[in-house]
Amino acid sequence: MKKIIALILALVMALSLVACGSTGSSSSVAGNSQSNAGSEAGSEGGEALESIKVGMVTDVGGVNDKSFNQTSWEGLQALAAEYPNIEVNYLESKTDADYQSNIETFMDEGYDLIICVGYMLADATREAAEANPDQKFAIIDDATIDLPNVACLMFSQAEASYLVGIVAGMMTETDTVGYVQGMVSDSMNQFGCGFIAGVKAANENATVLQYNANSFGDPAAGGTAAKDMITKGADVIFHAAGGTGNGVIETCSTEGIYAIGVDTDQSSLAPNTVITSAMKRVDTAAQDISLAVLNGTFTPGVHLYSLENGGVDLAPTRDLLPEEVIAAVEDAKTKIIAGEITVPSTPEELGGGLFTLAEEAA
Repeated sequence: MKKIIALILALVMALSLVACGSTGSSSSVAGNSQSNAGSEAGSEGGEALESIKVGMVTDVGGVNDKSFNQTSWEGLQALAAEYPNIEVNYLESKTDADYQSNIETFMDEGYDLIICVGYMLADATREAAEANPDQKFAIIDDATIDLPNVACLMFSQAEASYLVGIVAGMMTETDTVGYVQGMVSDSMNQFGCGFIAGVKAANENATVLQYNANSFGDPAAGGTAAKDMITKGADVIFHAAGGTGNGVIETCSTEGIYAIGVDTDQSSLAPNTVITSAMKRVDTAAQDISLAVLNGTFTPGVHLYSLENGGVDLAPTRDLLPEEVIAAVEDAKTKIIAGEITVPSTPEELGGGLFTLAEEAA
């Protein structure tokens, strides 16, 4: 009798192990299928994916800056339209004092991912990420946060700026162009260094006038800077200044000179004068990191968007550009991707004291 009972118990245990092994294997396969088929499932309504909430915190430029913040938000809106299981929202920061409270609001409301737009939110993002290790964050244009719950979405903006620099250098008739920057920082300096290098590559005789607006949300300051540059002979002005740059574009339109936009295709703001824009696909980056959270493939650290992977580029609207200018840009683009042209991203790499705004960072 004892032998019979022992045999029955052994058989029961064996059957239990088989059942557990089958359940585990099935779960693993389902998980892998979900991760690999994220895009397909999402395009079909996302039934196979879990729902998530994504919150975006703007910098002081606001969500309607027609540039950086707006492009990020439009990217999230497009993502939510395609994936009904992704809920998106934003909170505007009127001053830098709002950064922390806006982040805390999204955490209190249980958002799965918080995207902070711009390096100015770095301190607030770092503090929140350190205090809340289970909360996932992404920050655009800052690579200083080395934490396991923070993805740093970075762009080779010097490369795109180099391309529009070639445009400016070839399009100017006065050999004088302008550059208006929103803030002086390592990240923002990449725009100026790339632009100046591109201008000089196309037109070594050109002078680049430079101005730091010290704000991403002051169109009046941008307009004043543009007016001063025009008085000094500039006939093409590039801005990397968020909402401040709207004033640059408006003044250029009023004065009848060429303007170059930034971050998104800004030709719609002044179709007769915005000849191109240095695009940064912040919309794509916001979508990518959101889908990574949705699919369980979120990774911290630096995610770099460049010419090679389509993360930066010249704007597609090129109606005001002569064929020879477009050809020169495409040639430079090919050489940058091939490594034949190295675009400077710091004042030291640019050399020659050409980037005068760098002095303001000291």
